[in-house]
Amino acid sequence: MSDSDFPIPPPTFEFLVFSLKMQAEMRLGLLTLPGQEAEAPDLRAARHTIDLLAMIQQKTRGNLEIEEQRFRFVQASDKAAQEKPPEPTGENPTKANEA
Repeated sequence: MSDSDFPIPPPTFEFLVFSLKMQAEMRLGLLTLPGQEAEAPDLRAARHTIDLLAMIQQKTRGNLEIEEQRFRFVQASDKAAQEKPPEPTGENPTKANEA
């Protein structure tokens, strides 16, 4: 089966959240795809993805179906939104981008 024959899942809310969760795990260095070498964690990109999950959680509060509310990654994004990661040593990349 070639890459173009790979079945594409339906565009669901669950798949969107799952995709972002996987992206965050990859950026944190927690997940490596088969056949690929482990990359150094990219904490700035991971934080951005986690912030996206938190924003989705906030914007969809009260608007999700029961199945979507039970989706455990939405709950995980809520927890991540409440936790503040330690600032990296050196320049703060968030403040550097705001300039």
